[in-house]
Amino acid sequence: MRDPNFEQCVQACYECAVACDQCAAQCLEENASGMTRCISLCTDCAAVCRLCAAMLARNGEFSTALCTLCALVCDACARQCASHESEHCQICAGACLGCTLACRDMVEA
Repeated sequence: MRDPNFEQCVQACYECAVACDQCAAQCLEENASGMTRCISLCTDCAAVCRLCAAMLARNGEFSTALCTLCALVCDACARQCASHESEHCQICAGACLGCTLACRDMVEA
C-alpha cells in the first residue's frame, strides 16, 4: 500500500501546475509588463510540479530532493501571487501553498 502522503503530494503537484498555468496566462492577458515576476515564477512552478509528480510516480531516486525543491519554488510562487489582488493570483497562491505543504509532508514521511 502506498503512503497516503504520496497520493496527496502527486495530486497537489498537478493541481498547482494547472493553477500556475492559468495564472500565468491570465497575467499575460491582463498586464504582462507589471507581472513579469509572477509569470516567471508561475511558469517555473508549473514545470517543477509536473516533474515532481512524475518522479514520485516512478519512485525516482531523487524524489525527496525534488520534493524539497518543489516546496521551495511553490512557496516563492505562493508569496508572489498572494501579493496581487486578482482572483487567479489568489487561487494560484492557495494551490501553491497546498503543494508546499504536501511536498514537505512527503519529505518528512
